[in-house]
Amino acid sequence: MKMTAIGCGYLGATHAACMAELGHEVLGMDSDIDKVHTLNTGKAPFFERDLDDLLAKHTASGRLRFTASYQEAAEFAHLHFIGVGTPQQPGTDAYDLTHLFEAVARLAPGLRTPAVVAVKSTVPVGTAPRVAEILRELAPAGDLLEVAWNPEFLRESFAVEDTLRPDRLVLGFNATDSWAEAVLRQAFGKIIESGTPTIVTDWATAELAKGAANSFLATKISFINAMAEVCEKAGANVAELADILGHDVRIGRRGMRPGLGFGGGCLPKDLAGFITRADELEAGEAVAMLRETAAVNARRRQRVVDLTREELGTDLRGKRIAVWGAAFKPETDDIRDSPALAVARKLHDLGAAVTVTDPKALDNARKLHPELDYADDPMAAVDDADLLIHLTEWPQFTHIDPKRLATRTKSPKIIDARGTLNTDQWRVAGWTTRALGRP
Repeated sequence: MKMTAIGCGYLGATHAACMAELGHEVLGMDSDIDKVHTLNTGKAPFFERDLDDLLAKHTASGRLRFTASYQEAAEFAHLHFIGVGTPQQPGTDAYDLTHLFEAVARLAPGLRTPAVVAVKSTVPVGTAPRVAEILRELAPAGDLLEVAWNPEFLRESFAVEDTLRPDRLVLGFNATDSWAEAVLRQAFGKIIESGTPTIVTDWATAELAKGAANSFLATKISFINAMAEVCEKAGANVAELADILGHDVRIGRRGMRPGLGFGGGCLPKDLAGFITRADELEAGEAVAMLRETAAVNARRRQRVVDLTREELGTDLRGKRIAVWGAAFKPETDDIRDSPALAVARKLHDLGAAVTVTDPKALDNARKLHPELDYADDPMAAVDDADLLIHLTEWPQFTHIDPKRLATRTKSPKIIDARGTLNTDQWRVAGWTTRALGRP
């Protein structure tokens, strides 16, 4: 099939490359000329594991190319996936749908024959009718167009895997007899044939799917972090408690790892947006627990600051602190709402000299937070440090010899906020260790 991917950020570029991998001919469209040029060279303007390989493979094979022209995209295919960003509105937690409605309005004048517009962007429930209305008003094809909702469930650093081998596929339509269903089933044919559960539903249910999924995941993460607060008071071990709970098949171990909490461009935004939309629908009481989910997550960051002051004293002026981690999670260079950088900034504001290191996210961190110091490798970051704080669980950090590291620091003290280091090994090497939710 021929298809387009409108908006070639993290979601759109990944979707375009993966659909080419599935055998389709794909035209990616983005209004950012520099981004289009970079993608046409076979490289992504951001780091995502395995994505550059697919981009290079299929820009070379001819199945994939990128343009900045809406008109070219409209004329290229009869299936258009829209994956533009839907950030928070300034000063509020509601979704900003400006980019989505603009993309639909600019694509519409070129749609002169029957086509399917499938939206992948995360939105508040009730957005689909407005998309359909814009198309009816501006597209020459008018009522010959179908709007479908195809939410994405990508995990950063696993986006390629999640696109090619998703755990479910959701297709939302306005009518049970929509001919768009056949088009999307053809597009996702290989995925469906592999046995992927495929749920066909209405617009509203499909729109709710991503926000509800992320709200549940956030709640699961915050639950075990709330238990970490209890464990610290009781002298218990939250890691072992999580293991005990995870063996119950009704609960499960995945996604329930205690630590610093969640961040990134999706989970916090989608949680806030879901709560806001529920309030607008006068269903705020139904999501009251989600407000505490967000509060628990915020407390995790402050708890690391509190532990730091317990170790170094309440006055942090003149103290040197090394921070391992800038990305919000490993295997990405994404620093949006990064818990690691939130802690680093807070410690800097309290007067500490903070040196941050990260395998992939240093360039982004330097641009956004020039007030912090940076080191290109984790060994150099701890030189003459009074304290080391582990804030992003990159596997590279677990392989560093704590005995060698101890000779470079002023005081061998570490706070493992992610719980992935072997603290027994660090203690034997002479380090004083603290960890969230552990004795």
